[in-house]
Amino acid sequence: MAPALLIMGAEQGDGLYKIGLAYALRDTQMLLRTLVTNFTFNLGFSGKFYHTGTEKEDKGDDLLLGSVDEFWWFPHMWSHMQPHLFHNESSLVEQMMLNKKFALEHGIPTDMGYAVAPHHSGVYPVHVQLYEAWKKIWGIKVTSTEEYPHLKPARYRQGFIHKNIMVLPRQTCGLFTHTIFYKEYPGGPSELDRSIQGGELFFTLVLNPISIFMTHLSNYGNDRLGLYTFVNLAKFVESWTNLKLLTLPPVQLAQKYFQLFPEQKDPIWQNPCDDKRHRDIWSKEKTCDRLPKFLVIGPQKTGTTALYLFLVMHPSIISNSPNPKTFEEMQFFNGNNYHRGVDWYMDFFPVPSNLSTDFLFEKSANYFHSEEAPKRVAALVPKAKIITILIDPSDRAYSWYQHQRAHQDSTALKFSFYEVITAGSHSPAHLKSLQRKCLVPGWYTIHIKKWLEYFPPSQFHIVDGQQLRSDPANAMEEVQKFLGVSPYYNYSDALAFDSQKGFWCQVLEEGKTKCLGKSKGRKYPPMDSECRAFLSSYYQDHNVELSKLLHRLGQPLPSWLRQELQKVR
Repeated sequence: MAPALLIMGAEQGDGLYKIGLAYALRDTQMLLRTLVTNFTFNLGFSGKFYHTGTEKEDKGDDLLLGSVDEFWWFPHMWSHMQPHLFHNESSLVEQMMLNKKFALEHGIPTDMGYAVAPHHSGVYPVHVQLYEAWKKIWGIKVTSTEEYPHLKPARYRQGFIHKNIMVLPRQTCGLFTHTIFYKEYPGGPSELDRSIQGGELFFTLVLNPISIFMTHLSNYGNDRLGLYTFVNLAKFVESWTNLKLLTLPPVQLAQKYFQLFPEQKDPIWQNPCDDKRHRDIWSKEKTCDRLPKFLVIGPQKTGTTALYLFLVMHPSIISNSPNPKTFEEMQFFNGNNYHRGVDWYMDFFPVPSNLSTDFLFEKSANYFHSEEAPKRVAALVPKAKIITILIDPSDRAYSWYQHQRAHQDSTALKFSFYEVITAGSHSPAHLKSLQRKCLVPGWYTIHIKKWLEYFPPSQFHIVDGQQLRSDPANAMEEVQKFLGVSPYYNYSDALAFDSQKGFWCQVLEEGKTKCLGKSKGRKYPPMDSECRAFLSSYYQDHNVELSKLLHRLGQPLPSWLRQELQKVR
């Protein structure tokens, strides 16, 4: 495919127009069309600055608008303000309505579906209010940024889709607001020419199948370095390569981009505070202090809810507020909630009263075996500590089966546990689905290794689920040491065994206790010997590999694992 090229001029009306600019843009566009199929300048506008210059500059405004049909157009903000400075959507909508009114009054097309925010603001890190206002007022489908995932190195820039708006990576071309005179180009004119003629700009174009460049209006006045740069770049490409350049409208360009790079559709949210440029274009009302210091990742049916209850008993440990749909679990990093964005996630956490001693955390038990969660967690909270609980995977599988029966799952009610775990490859899809949910989370070594690809062993702690159930005070003492949380909390005095429930509960005033809900600690028949034997054999290799991994990590073997390993000998 021929590389696609989109060149954008900066906002209309910033006081630097010359009368000849409209003619120069039009003539250069015609010249570039002989080198780049369908080449069209895409011009941005901020209507507040229309007719605010000298008489000649105002005439330049009129001449350009007199050629409105010859170019593509995209909206900036009405007053060229950075969107992240507007903390509510209604203010952004008001600004955009003013700019749209200006466009309609002057015949500027409003249906290109493309917009750019001033000064890199609001696109990434995401300012949700901008995306919503864009869709509401302009029907925006495409934007672009130089900031995702970071400005440098430029070769790693990527696209993503958020709120159904396609975000394309934008490239830099070496022209800035201050580069307006050829002889005064930083490093001398030869530096610019070298970049064009086989240097950085040339390779930016030839190594990217789709390139978007955004320049400033000042680059088209004065010595017209914008025109000089792209005409000579296109000529050099034509002379020295077999590439054919073409230009597509923004929406078609974005569709083509994500056909080429479908793996980039899903964003990877990063911590805005880890990049100074990102901090500078992030709302001052937001703070990275509302991100967790540790996560409990599961797996399900191993005692994660009990651990959650014990953790929040500590005076310095604070959980997220409940999710209306998933209760205490956020389920952010492994599902559709991730596409709601970082703002949505942080809104569930309070602002810590003491940054050094308060420990925010969340517990989502299905992170453990998620394909996406390790990478996503590491991108947003790379210094977070990770806690997992391991019990005998056979018991975990059986507990999940009984959990599904208690929730009236039709497959679990129809098939016995043995039929589920021994189902063959030709079994019905719903039966194989239940089988996977019973068995796959118990592949402990495989899942732990995925987490260790992104987190060092020093940030990873394994709780012996059997010890947590029988001796929670000692298990929680190890957790406290791992987290480095203070003050020390004495769980021996804070927990009491409830013989009716069959597990340990929080001691309240006057000798009362607070236990887990009725759905926890259900009584169900013990697993029969046939199922136990099958699962013991099924998990044998997994358990051996787990023992080797724990040995390498310097972590003790859980009691249940030692018992299973004795069967192997």
